[in-house]
This record gives sequence, C-alpha cells and structure tokens, in this order.
Amino acid sequence: MAIQQYDDNLQTNPYAIYTLALEVDGKTILTDQEGYIQNMDDWSEGFVEALAEREGLVLTDEHWEIIEFLRNYHQEHGVQAPVRDMLKHFKQAWGEEFATNHYLHEIFPKGGPQKQGNRLAGIRRTKGEH
Repeated sequence: MAIQQYDDNLQTNPYAIYTLALEVDGKTILTDQEGYIQNMDDWSEGFVEALAEREGLVLTDEHWEIIEFLRNYHQEHGVQAPVRDMLKHFKQAWGEEFATNHYLHEIFPKGGPQKQGNRLAGIRRTKGEH
C-alpha cells in the first residue's frame, strides 16, 4: 500500500490529507485515506475486490446486490441512496427479516451501506458525511 500526498485537484474529500494506492489488474487506483475512490471512472469489480480485501470484508452475493443497487441509484439520481430507499428495495428482494438497517450494518460492518457500501460502489463521500 503506497501513501501519496493528497492532490487538491481531486476534490473528493475536503478533509483528505493523503491518498492510498490499490493495485487492481496492473493499474494503480487511488483512494483517500478513508478508502473513497478518487477517480470514479477507475471503478471496476476488481477495485471492489481489492478494497474489500484491504478492509477485511469477504464479499457475498448480498454485498454485490447492494453495490449494484447503490451504483444504479447514484447513476439514476446523482446522489447516494438513502437508507430508507435501500430498505424498501431489499424488503421486496429479500423479505422483511433481512431488509433492516441492523442487517445492512452486519453486512457492511465498517460504516454500514452508507459508508462502506458506497466506498465499495465507487461513490464519493458527500460533504455532510462524517
């Protein structure tokens, strides 16, 4: 893992002080210190796998379903998916028992779907997120 001085031109995290490099399929992909991708065009399934490994997360089909939902929602609406929209969607897909905020946080233990899920989906951190 290489650490580099943060490039202010990236404008993805106003509090970022350095970037981390992930090697993905022979290409270097930069994230900020929290793991948010710097260039959204660099996102790939290989990026997801490399970042998940760095975060100690073993990916399941459910992770991939959520990542796909987050990416599609962001592409359609231009913003991160609210938890209530995720719960509504996954209630239909998985049933009431598994479509809970608690379960989504079990799946993504490092910040839930709003943080860890969005990092893996290649969606940048929002200004108001802490």
